[in-house]
Amino acid sequence: MSSNVLLFLGAFLASAVEAVEALTVVLAVGVTRGWRSTLAGVGAASVVLIAIVAALGPALNHIPISTLRFVVGALLLAFGLQWLRKAILRAGGFKPLHDEDAAFAREREQAGVAAPAAAKGMDWYSFTVAFKSVLLEGLEVAFIVIGFGSAQGELGLAAGAAAAAVVVVIAVGIAVRGPLARVPENSLKFVVGVLLTSFGTFWGAEGAGVTWPGSDLAILGVAAFVALVSLALVRALRRRIPALEPATART
Repeated sequence: MSSNVLLFLGAFLASAVEAVEALTVVLAVGVTRGWRSTLAGVGAASVVLIAIVAALGPALNHIPISTLRFVVGALLLAFGLQWLRKAILRAGGFKPLHDEDAAFAREREQAGVAAPAAAKGMDWYSFTVAFKSVLLEGLEVAFIVIGFGSAQGELGLAAGAAAAAVVVVIAVGIAVRGPLARVPENSLKFVVGVLLTSFGTFWGAEGAGVTWPGSDLAILGVAAFVALVSLALVRALRRRIPALEPATART
């Protein structure tokens, strides 16, 4: 039960973070150049993502569960460490926080100077930018969803969490009519990084033949350990900043 809750939470938060980033690009292009071609790009990317999930999900059922969990664990561990590293560096002050307002302004500027669309024709700039943004952000979500769902045998739960996150982000975006700048993105990425790293470690070890004490409840212990180590790293980085500033000033 606890593993399913963490699974839903991980898939939901990962999907929400990626959806916020994709929404920023789509809003900037749509507001600047029009919505018809932009939404066509979003729709085309969504079809591709649905096809990938529909094709890969059932196909993974033919792989032995131990092999599947080892491969999925390695994949989630790679994703998780990447997200966690960036979140730790940002929280520690060594990397600037992601600014959705700045990203929105940058995308609007680029869309404004791009070649205008042909009269009454498809605006291929809007289509391509929206398609690429949704596809790239969505692919990462798709692999996480497929990994969570297939390794735990809960593909429907993981897909439902991802769908719920996308609906929530779109609804909030429509309500505020702008980028979701107030979303605590770094905090969300920190939590998602902890969850992905924990599940990756748990399933990768299981696939290699490790028997965890307490079975699925061991995920809570792994997550707590990863979170504590990550917070300790953030604290250590923050302590280094005052020591680095005088050296930087001298150079």
